[in-house]
Amino acid sequence: MNSDFMDKIDQRIIRELQRDGRLTNQELAERVNLSPSPCLRRLRNLEQQGIIRGYSAIVDQKRYGLPVTVFVRIKLQHHTEQGVSAFETAIKNIDEILEAHLMTGDWDYLLRVIVASLEDYERFTRQSIHRIPGVAGIETSFAYGEVKRTNLFPAI
Repeated sequence: MNSDFMDKIDQRIIRELQRDGRLTNQELAERVNLSPSPCLRRLRNLEQQGIIRGYSAIVDQKRYGLPVTVFVRIKLQHHTEQGVSAFETAIKNIDEILEAHLMTGDWDYLLRVIVASLEDYERFTRQSIHRIPGVAGIETSFAYGEVKRTNLFPAI
């Protein structure tokens, strides 16, 4: 199997696992119309190639105790290789940051942050983001609610 190409069966395997990562191989094979042995072989290939990078539980963040979702836009002072690398290394070690995206436009990064309260967000900003050298600007938006969240890729 070429790691740059997946056929429709591989894509169906992935979509079924995105729907339910706890499927047995037998259940998965039935859903994608394969016998169990070729299904398991394909699944192992997808895992070995790093296409499937792992399995995890989807947790209700409010019930976990982190009800506040914040989108934080970051602008760097300088875009040197060293400055960018230092910023990216620093944010990878901050637990409250669940996602960090390098962006086009006026802001350099968009972070998705979750915290327990507005006070915790203030503490996070002061003790984590402000301490990273080279940050020129921070703009924050608080999410009022979540309209859609899915881990299921669109069919292609």
